[in-house]
Amino acid sequence: MQVSVDTTSQIERRITVQVPAEEIDEAVASRLKDAAKNVRMDGFRKGRVPMSVIRQRYGHDVRNEVVGEVMRERYVRAITDESLNPAGYPQIEATVNESGKDLEFTATLEIYPEIDLQGIEGTEVERPVVDVSDADVDEMVETLRKQNASWEEVDRAAEDGDQVTLDFQGFLGDEPFEGGSAEDHKLVLGSNSFIPGFEPQLVGARAGDEKAIEVTFPDDYQAENLAGQEASFKVKVHGVEAQALPEVDADFVTKFGVEDGDLDRFRDEVRKNMVRESSQAVDNQVKQQVLEALKKANDIPVPRSLVQQETDGLKRQAAQQFGLGEDFDASQLPNELFEEQAKGRVQVGLLLAEVIKSNELDASDEEIRAEVEELAQQYQEPEQVVEYYMGNDQLKTQVKSAILEEKGVDKLLEQATVKDVPMTYQEVLVAAQKQSESEEEEAPEEEGEQQSDEASGESESRA
Repeated sequence: MQVSVDTTSQIERRITVQVPAEEIDEAVASRLKDAAKNVRMDGFRKGRVPMSVIRQRYGHDVRNEVVGEVMRERYVRAITDESLNPAGYPQIEATVNESGKDLEFTATLEIYPEIDLQGIEGTEVERPVVDVSDADVDEMVETLRKQNASWEEVDRAAEDGDQVTLDFQGFLGDEPFEGGSAEDHKLVLGSNSFIPGFEPQLVGARAGDEKAIEVTFPDDYQAENLAGQEASFKVKVHGVEAQALPEVDADFVTKFGVEDGDLDRFRDEVRKNMVRESSQAVDNQVKQQVLEALKKANDIPVPRSLVQQETDGLKRQAAQQFGLGEDFDASQLPNELFEEQAKGRVQVGLLLAEVIKSNELDASDEEIRAEVEELAQQYQEPEQVVEYYMGNDQLKTQVKSAILEEKGVDKLLEQATVKDVPMTYQEVLVAAQKQSESEEEEAPEEEGEQQSDEASGESESRA
């Protein structure tokens, strides 16, 4: 076997392999001979069909089968002998494939880049310093009350924060537009879930009122035919409901896992969850700054195959976030919406792997268990969660990867200048959300709108 390797780019190689003709021809002849023993054909007894007939009828397919197997086997041997580290599958093509001639084929493949890792010395990283105050806890408790509030019908004009039930139909000029109508729709005034300017015009409305509402769609509205357009809505108000907040008593706190109904214990649990949440937000902010600095210091090429794999994963995530259903084919989503983010993730993954390797970082079973025990505190029966994780090799590997990633970030952080920045609990959550949105512009828009609800919801589920 003769092998030559051409470098076509920093991360692409083209291997040319030649296999002696006699090896292929002998393998084909041997396989045809074996096949002939079982061939049944009119006019001949089993196993008595002349080899010339066997070769004429089956020779082409058998040769293709043998050549395919040989190319795959010799490709593996070639990349091993040449110490190539492929990223993804190769494109293999036979260039000479004729009986009596040496088989020649090419394999075009991408390899993992060789990384001359550059540090992030001189980078300034802002690290939020957060103190969860009593006022923050009070605000979170109030949020939990609102999340568990009921609605009671009232006989008065609607106020900001009330929920109104209405029918509406939207028009561009005199023509109704698609998707601009609904019946018995419930809308909380002040929630900013409708077009800007719509909700304030319903303040003061009473059950039975009919109103004409004029709005202008934002220039960046997702429906291009409506963006920047002036529209009118005919609205019929059926009812007005006011929010009835529950009392913070023993019955209320038992809903959050405080079974004895102790209010002080409930507030302690809420505070613990808020501290954990803010700590995670701080760690994530610091981590994103470090990783961004690492990318800027190391502009490495990334294999297209790895980017496509990551792109496919992001498509599946997006399909789930949009609620498109299990039967939806996520591959229908356009690649260009996700490629930039996918490329950044692959780049960071390769660089972090090099940081971990060059610093010989590792995670022991004790460290993995400690991390799992920390994660398990979010659940009602942490002991069962710990045993489940520790008994599952795949989950343990995921936890180990997360630990190694954090160790890698910490190692890089030693090279940076860290500046502590005092922040409130809400400020650090908002800052973390903005950073996440800038890192992942193609994430669903609803994510940003639900930030405050998610933050309080996490505390609710953990309390």
